[in-house]
Amino acid sequence: MDGLSERLPAQTLVRDMPSSPVTEFPWQQTLASRIACEGIGLHSGAPVRMVLHPAEANSGIVFVRTDLRDAVVPARHDAVVDTRLCTMLGRGKAQIGTVEHVLAALAGAGIDNARIEINGPEVPILDGSAEPFLFLIDCAGTRQLSAPRRAIRVLRKVRVERGEAFAELLPVASAGLTLEFEIDFPAAAIGRQSLALELTPASFRAELAEARTFTLAEEVAQLRAAGLALGGNLSNALVVRDATILNPGGLRMEREFVRHKLLDAVGDLALAGGTLQAVYRSSRGGHALNNALLHALFASRANWRSVTMQAQTMLSAA
Repeated sequence: MDGLSERLPAQTLVRDMPSSPVTEFPWQQTLASRIACEGIGLHSGAPVRMVLHPAEANSGIVFVRTDLRDAVVPARHDAVVDTRLCTMLGRGKAQIGTVEHVLAALAGAGIDNARIEINGPEVPILDGSAEPFLFLIDCAGTRQLSAPRRAIRVLRKVRVERGEAFAELLPVASAGLTLEFEIDFPAAAIGRQSLALELTPASFRAELAEARTFTLAEEVAQLRAAGLALGGNLSNALVVRDATILNPGGLRMEREFVRHKLLDAVGDLALAGGTLQAVYRSSRGGHALNNALLHALFASRANWRSVTMQAQTMLSAA
């Protein structure tokens, strides 16, 4: 397969890049007020209500199952319990599925700390993208906290592979996160697509937020027989049959499929517990590889070090 590793030489990835706009916001942020939404779960089909709350500095992103007792689940890579078609977090009896879109929206908006209360086992799918969650964040507003933003700087290449698929993190000279992704599907409507971008609040909003989750029409019956995609429909997912997109409105944006895979990656990588300073590359990857990549990263302290955005901003200004 003509993957990213063949098309993009490694030496083009570890390069000096302009300082990321993320470094313009060196202090942790949270929501300015609480805000709620209601919807259904993509896989469960069950109605669910979710409330986003402000949170204190250094508390991170935390999910709370309000229908269960003592059901607090941190948004961390080591709390992932399932990666079949979504990322599911769990602790004890409490599980929360399809967390990747709301986590992507929070990361894309620069939110470090939030308490997410939910009265069911799955985040509402809404329209299948991160845009509705970004709208909620915009409505709630953001508030700066008096603690420096924590970043995780990748020091050496970390790579995981499964067959032809791979995901990797590489060191980078900038203070931000660059993402590069390639997909290759047999359906003619999707085919081979690739995209690369530097993650900033502006690029997330313009390039990724509106991209919807997708599936192949021939897989729908099989998924539902397995108890998955029970809440899926043409209003919350792109459905493809060969060269045809079954959604009446078609695509929202060029290469929407690979854009959504990048959106998922932003949400999955947010489980690192801090802003990654690295190049992320993947070909044919997904939730399972993304989680395995974070486990591989944190398996050795030689792979990473913790830094603060405040210190880096002061050094760059000196």
